[in-house]
Amino acid sequence: MAEAAKKEGLIVRAKKGLKATKSEMKKVVWPTKTQLINNTGIVIAAIVIFGIILAVLDIAFTQLAGLILSIG
Repeated sequence: MAEAAKKEGLIVRAKKGLKATKSEMKKVVWPTKTQLINNTGIVIAAIVIFGIILAVLDIAFTQLAGLILSIG
């Protein structure tokens, strides 16, 4: 059986792969428009919050490094 699979051509394997992909895509449960909008909003809010936190930390560490270097 393994030998037969090895002898299959590229086209045959590609067709089988596409058929399997199509079969799996039919099983996917897609989100509703409302869920998609809500989830997108949550992701954007999280990105903004983390961006602000990183900016504040960057400014704080830059000031701290400036203080340390000015002392020495």
